[in-house]
Amino acid sequence: MAKDAHIKFCPRCAAAVEQINKFDMVRPVCPQCGWIYFQDPKVAAAVLVEKDGRVLLVRRINEPFRGMWTLPAGFINGGEDPAEAAARECLEETGLHVRITRVQDVIAGKEHERGADFIIIYHAEVIGGVLRAADDADAAEWFAQNALPPLAFRATQQVLKNSF
Repeated sequence: MAKDAHIKFCPRCAAAVEQINKFDMVRPVCPQCGWIYFQDPKVAAAVLVEKDGRVLLVRRINEPFRGMWTLPAGFINGGEDPAEAAARECLEETGLHVRITRVQDVIAGKEHERGADFIIIYHAEVIGGVLRAADDADAAEWFAQNALPPLAFRATQQVLKNSF
């Protein structure tokens, strides 16, 4: 079964779609109007914030990886600037306003069914706010490299290994 087999009807004309090989992949295709389904990737943005040799992490309250720690991160909304999304997610999860300074890394590879296909990690610095966990984090803390908690997500592990 094709991974896009859940697409049953054409959103343009409501005809039942067929699974046809188009552009080197089996995709839902409308036999009436010619519409072809192309799955868009989910993209997330994260921030790597370092201060005094420590990194800012948040503890997840949702599955997957509930209770494990990660960089402040979340999905980018349609039409949203990725850097602004990263700063927004940091504010929502930690109470800290940050200024994005540069792109740290872009990591591909979906880790779980609801996860991102790509995550853009930005380096950022704190410019205001008060540290407090909120949104989908129940804790937000600074950690030294030699005292990291259990980390969620391969992307978080990779970024901290390569840049911290």
